[in-house]
Amino acid sequence: MKYETKVLTTKYQKPDAYGALSMPVYYTAAFEFPSAKAMTDAFCGRSMEPSYARIANPTVTYLEERVKQITGAISVTALNTGMAAIHYALTGVSAAGLNIVASKHLFGNSVSLMRDTLGSFGVETRFVDFTNTEEVEALIDDNTCALFFEIITNPQLFVADIRKLAEVAHRKGVPLIADTTIVPFSTFHANTLGVDIEVVSSTKYISGGGTGLGGLLIDYGTYDWTQHPSPTLQARTRRIGKKLAFTARVKTELVTNIGSLMTPQVAYMETLGLDSLDIRYRRQSESALWLAKECKKLPQIKRVNYTGLTDNPFYDLSKKQFGSLPGAVFTIDLESKEAAWAFIDRLKVIRRATNLFDRKSLAIHPASTIFGLFTKEQCEEMNVSDTTVRLSIGLESPEDLLEDIRQALG
Repeated sequence: MKYETKVLTTKYQKPDAYGALSMPVYYTAAFEFPSAKAMTDAFCGRSMEPSYARIANPTVTYLEERVKQITGAISVTALNTGMAAIHYALTGVSAAGLNIVASKHLFGNSVSLMRDTLGSFGVETRFVDFTNTEEVEALIDDNTCALFFEIITNPQLFVADIRKLAEVAHRKGVPLIADTTIVPFSTFHANTLGVDIEVVSSTKYISGGGTGLGGLLIDYGTYDWTQHPSPTLQARTRRIGKKLAFTARVKTELVTNIGSLMTPQVAYMETLGLDSLDIRYRRQSESALWLAKECKKLPQIKRVNYTGLTDNPFYDLSKKQFGSLPGAVFTIDLESKEAAWAFIDRLKVIRRATNLFDRKSLAIHPASTIFGLFTKEQCEEMNVSDTTVRLSIGLESPEDLLEDIRQALG
């Protein structure tokens, strides 16, 4: 079945007593069991019954199951934020003394998570330009536990060759982990290009309007964990097998010990968001492409960056990997930081806000917000310019958005 049908026909784990067409919100902390044995089986993982809402909840499990059906993954874990999904992915594969080879063009908090948080626990991160696979390969050694990158970087909009990265990673025996938030899995199928583990900020496209925070950790079961340098994962492969070791660690260790499971209310809203994800994404991306083309005609704008434009340096690779609609976000560069701020202040339809892929169009100055605590030198190293404005395009009329951009340029 195609996406639109598959997403609407995933069955509940158990039939609803009232035949509800939308999965009910199970807003409860605990669950009653018919016997001591049933309780023991649930807590020890010998049954699929939820033991406690910090570990599993039927509404959350249903969202996970829908995403599994759509993506073909062996496991999906729904968490409270996209950053939690990244944290779980990298914590799940790392250990003191190991290293991560990561793109130097990442969302600001992804950088600080690896550099500061994981670094304080003895995990080294080696940042490199992932558009150069030779440089990536040169940094991999016997203690490398993962390659991590964004499929289209935010806000630079650089595109790495995913097949080449997968070939390098798998030849070196390293799992490839990708943040795919910018192009949803209704359109982009990460596993077909060799991605082993996918992280998604479901706050973005999936929620359908910034209604709640969420993240998804998707394991395709394609990596052989017997070749991984983590002692913890090595031990798990001996008990549970070479394909499920990572998922087992996430489900039985990280979720249990750290928490961060998605709330049932957010899972319910994101389940509804999945229903209209594909049609919203196509409308927003079509508007983004049209607007990017129109913005190129405006003399006050010095540069328009969108990988769907034929003169973009990543156009051919982007089209090959993501098709003709590579996301609903693009950036414009004005003559100075002051001009960028003035432009943002004059907007009337486009909202001054962070987040991506809300139903409403949003504008932000990345250098002074997302990367506001980085030094000027660090921003230059990551290709983050203070003349750049990031525009996330919503569901408004693109003609009205263009008029707003025109008037805001003065």
